[in-house]
Amino acid sequence: MGVLQLVMVAVIWSTAGGAASAGVVKKAGPPPNVVVGKAMKGPPKGGVPSNGRFEIIQPGFHKRKYEVACTEEKGRPGCYVGCPSNCPNKCLVFCSYCMSFCMCDIFPGTSCGDPRFTGGDGNTFYFHGKRDENFCILSDADLHINAHFIGNRNPDLKRDFTWVQALGITFPSAGDHQHLHRLYIGARKAVEWDEEEDHIQITFDGEPVDVDAVKNARWEDSSISKKAGLLSVTRLGAVNTVLVELDGVFSISANAVPITEEDDRIHKYGKKTASDSLVHLDLGFKFHALTNDVHGVLGQTYRPNYVNKLNISAKMPIMGGAPKYIVPSGSGGLFSTNCAVSRFHHRTTNTTAAARRIGGVSYAS
Repeated sequence: MGVLQLVMVAVIWSTAGGAASAGVVKKAGPPPNVVVGKAMKGPPKGGVPSNGRFEIIQPGFHKRKYEVACTEEKGRPGCYVGCPSNCPNKCLVFCSYCMSFCMCDIFPGTSCGDPRFTGGDGNTFYFHGKRDENFCILSDADLHINAHFIGNRNPDLKRDFTWVQALGITFPSAGDHQHLHRLYIGARKAVEWDEEEDHIQITFDGEPVDVDAVKNARWEDSSISKKAGLLSVTRLGAVNTVLVELDGVFSISANAVPITEEDDRIHKYGKKTASDSLVHLDLGFKFHALTNDVHGVLGQTYRPNYVNKLNISAKMPIMGGAPKYIVPSGSGGLFSTNCAVSRFHHRTTNTTAAARRIGGVSYAS
């Protein structure tokens, strides 16, 4: 689960007394996959993360049970926080609420696995797409995001499993809408997964973005435009986890992960037929200025008038209509804005001025 979505979950849970995700208020208590830290009996030992931000911890690297020490804040006693049992080796800790979360939980706006999206309306659905193809995830007046799908076939199940391997993000310069910027966020292919090796690859306008492999290391470019503001990349961990932000437009968290033997055993992905570890991205988005006309697999779920026609009570609600979202071959690849539901090329000054702006948070994998 991404950093930005977790802030909302923590605040909602804290202020609502533990409301269930379906809107039914239950006895106060943490939501699933959340650990509420125990009160500290003395001064914190070791490093203390900033209470205003999330901290990624990886107990798997330690020989004993590992917990983060959080200091007192606004009358709240300090606490120690460890990882939930569902993700004992890596999780996110939010000290302000003495909570920890698995990296990819199901909350509004998240998505993981054989792409399972939770849209802006809070409903979860699957969109399988097609391996080795690009699909329009979000298209709006000033922002277009495509996703490249990789996949693997299990001969026993006779279908492809797919995952998001990369994003191609296109947005215009302020004052010159003919000048488009292109941002690439992808996962490097690896025959064998090495958790100490960085598998994240980022380029901006064709140039590599190099960020030191140190937690909280930061790269930024303020030359894009006065309107768009600062573009930055911050490492949330030394390797494989970054936060990419364009001021006033979007924030994206990206976490590179493989398909493990345990994943294969549970879901029957047929990994033994693959030639690599199927490294892909768990992704999180926060949008700051979407219009009412936004579209795309995920984008449409942020429309105020969006009507979900899927059977949300089904075990696997599936969004069909893949041809509407596929990027035509030969039309520009991952950075093409020519999918059937594209809104990017319809941009006009009048349309943009008239559109009521909306915001939202979402996650994909």
